[in-house]
Amino acid sequence: MKKDKYIISGMSCAACQASVQKVVSRIDGVTECDVNLITGKMNVSYDERKTGEADFVRAVEKAGFGIAPDAPAKKETKTVKKEKNRLPSLVISLVLSALLLYVSMGQMLTDRLPVPFFMNISADPYGFALTQLLLCVPVLFLGRKFFTSGIPLLLRGHPNMDSLVAVGAGASFIYSVVMTYTIPYSPHAVHSLYFESVAVVISLISLGKHLEDRSKRKTASAIKKLMELSPDTATVIRNGAEITVKTEEVTVGETLIVKPGERIPLDGVVEKGESSADESMLTGESLPVSKTAGSNVTGGSVNISGVLYVKVTKTGSDTVLSGIIRFVEEAQSKKAPISKTADKVAGVFVPVVMIIAVTAAAVWLIAGKEFSFALKVFTDVLVIACPCALGLATPTAVMVGTGLGAANGILIRNGEVLETTHKIKAAVFDKTGTVTKGKAAVTDVSAKNETELIKIAASAESLSNHPLAAAVTEYAAKLGIKELYGPENMLDIPGRGISCGINGRKILLGSSALMSESGADISKYEETAARFSEDGKSVIYVCDSGNVIGLIAVADEIKDSSRAAFDRLKKEGIKTVILSGDNKACAEYIGKLAGADEVYSEVLPEQKAQTLTEIRQKYGPVMMVGDGINDAPALSEADVGCAVGSGSDIAIESADIVLMKSDLSDVPRAIRLSRLTITNIKENLFWAFCYNTVCIPVAAGLLYVFGGPLLSPMIAGLAMSLSSVFVVSNALRLRSKKL
Repeated sequence: MKKDKYIISGMSCAACQASVQKVVSRIDGVTECDVNLITGKMNVSYDERKTGEADFVRAVEKAGFGIAPDAPAKKETKTVKKEKNRLPSLVISLVLSALLLYVSMGQMLTDRLPVPFFMNISADPYGFALTQLLLCVPVLFLGRKFFTSGIPLLLRGHPNMDSLVAVGAGASFIYSVVMTYTIPYSPHAVHSLYFESVAVVISLISLGKHLEDRSKRKTASAIKKLMELSPDTATVIRNGAEITVKTEEVTVGETLIVKPGERIPLDGVVEKGESSADESMLTGESLPVSKTAGSNVTGGSVNISGVLYVKVTKTGSDTVLSGIIRFVEEAQSKKAPISKTADKVAGVFVPVVMIIAVTAAAVWLIAGKEFSFALKVFTDVLVIACPCALGLATPTAVMVGTGLGAANGILIRNGEVLETTHKIKAAVFDKTGTVTKGKAAVTDVSAKNETELIKIAASAESLSNHPLAAAVTEYAAKLGIKELYGPENMLDIPGRGISCGINGRKILLGSSALMSESGADISKYEETAARFSEDGKSVIYVCDSGNVIGLIAVADEIKDSSRAAFDRLKKEGIKTVILSGDNKACAEYIGKLAGADEVYSEVLPEQKAQTLTEIRQKYGPVMMVGDGINDAPALSEADVGCAVGSGSDIAIESADIVLMKSDLSDVPRAIRLSRLTITNIKENLFWAFCYNTVCIPVAAGLLYVFGGPLLSPMIAGLAMSLSSVFVVSNALRLRSKKL
């Protein structure tokens, strides 16, 4: 099986998208085909033994569309240029249409309108008609895309929105030309001209498309902003000299110089220098992150204060930024399952509308109405129908939603994940490194002289690389203890602790078993030690020359954000569960601090999937939250796998949602984002279906039957244009939402 991406050109509405999707999906060997109207991209999964690119090109081109391998950056530039070039044509069309309305409709409203003699409907009806024709033809030429695109697609059996406009406007124009020729013989025919309707419809729909395209580009701004994070050039040291080269020319192992205020071009490790980096555009973390020798830096982040010498570790598509861009692109190219109904409707929408238009016109002719009346109804139905709103309803909301997530350091894999997440009933958290910091720290000290106890303990542990030793030395630094004693004859006693000499005194640090073996009396501290042990903390006794002088409790600390995240999830009606391989006392202590509803302890890695199944049966859809490395199987088993961490490659590959910050508050934010997006999609779909359900019967003359007005083609064109703009604008509202 293989997956490929292509750019589809020539699509203008949801019917086009449905046509491309249909013809490619029918090819033998294609298992999945997804076409996105906004991005203009097609994702296709297929058996390469049965089919391939040649078949896709043949099918898409036969349907009347263009196809090329994906080249997103270049395509974006071409699209923007094309839109800028089209703007003058649009302005000219609107000006000519306004003049046409002034000449035609103005004289219908008042006979005192100042117009030249040859344009006066009473004095020279033939000149009046010819003037309208001359003003209408340039508008038709400037809007020729409706005809050059719509008519061929109609003849190929894949009609789209352009086909509806072309047939409706074309029929009205031809009828008006015929009426113009009959004016010398039948002056009353001057009242059966629709030149102004043709021009205004084309101009308004072109304006609507222009506004729609501008809005659609805003929905895709997340990827554009991410792409702009990578600088075009980098300063690199080669042969002892600083030179500026293109970023793509830098290779792994080279050293970059990044000055204050510059973007770091590529991923790497700081070799020399001290500074802080703004990583907010990548992780959503608002505070600058300190960088010193040995620190990892990410391409796209901003160096704030000092000069950094960075050894490059990743280039090109291997960088974290490239991975994020791929993740967001994938999310924006795949639609949510909720859009399936709209896609099915869009696939048959245009043919059905054409049938309704012909039927409505025929019914009015049979009812005794003149041909001009039936033509107006025919044009109204074709022009007011809008499959675009249906096609835009889901992808616009998904694009804005995933873009909002990316801006906040929340990466969502695709529309399906976005839809599933809002249904979550239980959030299951791995303990170590997810709910906790994943690093041992001193939590309690019991001694007469805490400072002296810690100084002795840190001195003894200073030569050890054990995690508990690091916790003690870090705590000493936190207390401001800078000068330590020089330990002598340090001896590591496996499973017990350590011994050493300090200023001629024998120092022991370790477990109660080590104290008993040495003959030290621990009875004074047994009750305190038992209390610490019940909380799942590791207890270190400190013995000085045979006397126990105190004890130190060490444990994995809970993250600052854990309690708030659990509280917010519970307010949302979501059960919170901690899943841990640690002993019961330790797991339940952390569960109590975090405020978890349930705690599962002593769960082996291979048992996690089965435990998730039990939790799903108990509560419903489950989200698994882990660090994305040792929790990969559990993340895959859950309905939604959520990786918490600094955007590691494994996290990005294994999870449905990646939280770039190690902040559990982003878990409820991700769920809120899902709920906001799905609500927005439902609003869009409701509007799209409601609009067409109401407007098409009105255009067909339903109100006229009951004594109401008959819709004008101009009003129909305006309504059609605004319906798509409304859907996209509603989706853009998501950008202002707080998570």
